Amino acid sequence: MEPVLSQVRGDLLNLADGKVRESGKRFFKEEVKTYGVKTSTVSKLAKDYFSILKHLGKDEIFLLCDELWSSGFMEESFIACEWSYKFHRSYEPEDFRIFGHWLATYVTNWAACDTLCNHTIGKFIEMYPAFLSDLKNWTKNENRWVRRGAAVSLIVPARKGMFLDEILEIANSLLNDSDDMVQKGYGWMLKAASQVHQKEIFEFVMSKKHEMPRTALRYAIEKMPVELKSKAMKREKINPTFEP
Repeated sequence: MEPVLSQVRGDLLNLADGKVRESGKRFFKEEVKTYGVKTSTVSKLAKDYFSILKHLGKDEIFLLCDELWSSGFMEESFIACEWSYKFHRSYEPEDFRIFGHWLATYVTNWAACDTLCNHTIGKFIEMYPAFLSDLKNWTKNENRWVRRGAAVSLIVPARKGMFLDEILEIANSLLNDSDDMVQKGYGWMLKAASQVHQKEIFEFVMSKKHEMPRTALRYAIEKMPVELKSKAMKREKINPTFEP
């Protein structure tokens, strides 16, 4: 398996573009380790190599994914996500420990977080909803990407109208999180849920608008009609109380 990883990395080096690398960095506040290969090109590379490796079992592919994650390169993490998702029909409950390990140990930016959580972990949760309790526990984790992961793992299920109660519970747990990446994450989750459950999400936002950071609020109401947005964004004046 090691020669395959060497070939993948060699291809990424050959495809690297300094302009793409520098352009990509502006989307991140933190330092990112990247070759400088366009995402569409990385996706094609992942598909091409998987056609060679698909005879391998899930466990062997997951070991390769772990090696890719451990490099720290963003493009390699994208390939790992692509490969791990290819086996979604074969996910088993014990795989959650592996996915959680990747998130807590290797993820260092929002792009890697969202790629892993939107697809691999999100699909797993659809298959095994009992693990929603683990996502709720993630909201208390010290790692910002694990806390963001608690929300963004539910983006795709939210668009399908799934797990509304758990989505509201997770949003409430993350409500006063001071990290803007976490705020954007749960705001995005609420926005996705609003596409099916607009009334419920609007009522939640209105009940929490005085506590919810404006960053999260703006994300949450982005897909709502103008009149609902206006109500949610309106700051009520507090009348002073005069004592005689």
